Amino acid sequence: MPLHFDLHTHSFFSGDGVSTPEEMIAAARAKGLHGFALTDHNTCEGMDYLLRKGLIRPDGLPVDGFLIIPGVEISTADGHLLCLGVTLPNMKGEPASVVCEAIHERGGLAIPPHPYDTFRAGIRESVLKTLPIDAIEVYNAATTFQFCNRRALRYAREKGFPMTAGSDAHHEESIGTAYTILDTEDFTLEGVMRQILRPNRLVQHPLSPKDKLRKTWNNWMRLRWRHRMKLKKA
Repeated sequence: MPLHFDLHTHSFFSGDGVSTPEEMIAAARAKGLHGFALTDHNTCEGMDYLLRKGLIRPDGLPVDGFLIIPGVEISTADGHLLCLGVTLPNMKGEPASVVCEAIHERGGLAIPPHPYDTFRAGIRESVLKTLPIDAIEVYNAATTFQFCNRRALRYAREKGFPMTAGSDAHHEESIGTAYTILDTEDFTLEGVMRQILRPNRLVQHPLSPKDKLRKTWNNWMRLRWRHRMKLKKA
């Protein structure tokens, strides 16, 4: 049974995200996805919210035929690192090796996103080759230049790593732009996590110019809003 999962998304619990988890779920369902990984920046508040709302189950079973993979995107000292399958405390600024260890201690998967995109804090290859990672995101729809995705693909093939694709959506309209097709009959969190480590098909489409402009605009507005709030508190 092919399950379509976007393995890199952000809600408004990320500092630069916009959409509510409910909006993301509705958009993902409309696009035919079976689920997505919620990987907000340096926080798992979104997962706590989803649990309170009954949109995820503690036992890892889907809710109304839809499954959200717990996760987080940590801004490590060496670049961004996705944690899939479990939640983490805020480990922003910790070495990537320490974050990998914490992920594995909890039973999660450590996956570097956009590793060659230095404009977006990708982990450099000199560090990447020292890390005990589980897979590599070889297609990120929001990557600045496509050659960054091609280099990630080449590295994963050379080293024999499983590969993933994700939209890196920060708005519900962008979700599912790129996603991973997981061919498994086990439609549970445990089954999906196992399948991520196997060969999978990837659907690869870049964000549209409109989506990229929206992402840049939202980032700018969020930064401006934060600056104004700091001024008010001062």
